Amino acid sequence: MNSTASKKYVLGMIGLGTMGRNLLLNMADHGYAVSGFDVDPKKVDLLEEDGEQVGIKGAKSLKALIESLESPRAVMLLVPAGKIVDSVIEELVPLMDSGDLIIDAGNSHFTDTNRRVAYLENRGIHFFGMGISGGEEGARRGPSMMPGGDKEAYEVVKPILESIAAKVNGEPCVTYIGPGASGHFVKMVHNGIEYGLMQLIAETYDILKKGLKLNNEAIHQVFQKWNEGKLQSYLLEITRDIFAFKEAGADHLLLDDIKDEAKAKGTGKWTSQIAMDLTLPIPVIDTAVSMRDLSKYKNLRQQAAAAYAHDDDASFSEENNATFLAALEEAFYFSMIITYAQGMHLLQKASEEYDYQLQLDQIAKIWRGGCIIRARFLDRIYDAFQQDPNLSHLVLDDTIQQQVKAALPAIRSITIKAIQQGIAIPVYMASLSYFDTLRSASMPANLIQALRDYFGAHTYERIGEEGTFHTQWED
Repeated sequence: MNSTASKKYVLGMIGLGTMGRNLLLNMADHGYAVSGFDVDPKKVDLLEEDGEQVGIKGAKSLKALIESLESPRAVMLLVPAGKIVDSVIEELVPLMDSGDLIIDAGNSHFTDTNRRVAYLENRGIHFFGMGISGGEEGARRGPSMMPGGDKEAYEVVKPILESIAAKVNGEPCVTYIGPGASGHFVKMVHNGIEYGLMQLIAETYDILKKGLKLNNEAIHQVFQKWNEGKLQSYLLEITRDIFAFKEAGADHLLLDDIKDEAKAKGTGKWTSQIAMDLTLPIPVIDTAVSMRDLSKYKNLRQQAAAAYAHDDDASFSEENNATFLAALEEAFYFSMIITYAQGMHLLQKASEEYDYQLQLDQIAKIWRGGCIIRARFLDRIYDAFQQDPNLSHLVLDDTIQQQVKAALPAIRSITIKAIQQGIAIPVYMASLSYFDTLRSASMPANLIQALRDYFGAHTYERIGEEGTFHTQWED
């Protein structure tokens, strides 16, 4: 291992969990001299063991890490979001010089990133937030990265990020996202889309298991076949694998031993919260967040199950399985389109509100490889925004319109049958209801306005007349 005291490194990593360590190994594989620090000395030792052949330096203190870096110094943080990020920054500031760079590569809330940009700017230190998607394997072999903020600072590390990013058709899955906290905002919405897609897959599993009464092997075959067609995606790929995984010596799937209580780290909730602040509806993502929350009330669900007994023999047994599965595939495709469309619509709204100058085609482009929500459909999203950068909503793209129209009979049929059998499919239903409302030139919101004016004198507007009006509804 190269260990001369005078050697300088191009980037230092703070936080050597699996993601941080794997990113450093990825950088070293591409010829970059990098170093790392963690408060846990065992992780520092592990980094040096893993990186011995490529000369990665493990630092025993923050001061040693900073002193090991060439100027201007570039430091990347991969530590838990929140107060820990602020704490590390406070320790770094006295050690760094004007012109140095800090990159927060964790899942920080974008409002925290805004605050940190302003704080460090006053001290002459560059700062930007960068979303990373792809998990530990992506970090090691090529993630999708979403850096936003100080563009001049981004240019300093651009060659490193482009080298280590996943590649699609030879193009790196990283691009400058925009100013401010845009990088972390885009990653937050990415995670919201991820919530929606995972809930969609889970509901499909329920339909296959409870409705068609398919066993695990048959469900595995369904997901395997779907992943070879237009539904191809990373999440379906790993779902397929989950339905084939048994622990050593076991005679059943590990999946059947896992409790049905889903955890979350908060990014889906953040997506819903900011969408409400921006008055931009994303009901598929909202529903996915709510269903994770409901899954945690296991005791309550068991009590309700006992009180409202369900006919476990109810099924789609009268259906031709091949015909039903073809319709279910189309219904899944419809809901997947709506999920991505809601996420992209939120990005459009945020770009206008926060002046992020987002290029939605480029965001779709870098999501095609390395990240958790990568899917064949992202090529279609990329094409749509390439053809019309000002496209107001994804479902208005000509090609996607054709796909949505083709899938409508299936989503309606599947929804009706699931409701009749008492199988919960809230995301499927939310996607269809959203679409039907979106295509309604006339909504019943006029009645809501009348009600508001009746009980609270909140006023209303009239068709074809300027101004606001109030009526004394009672004699």
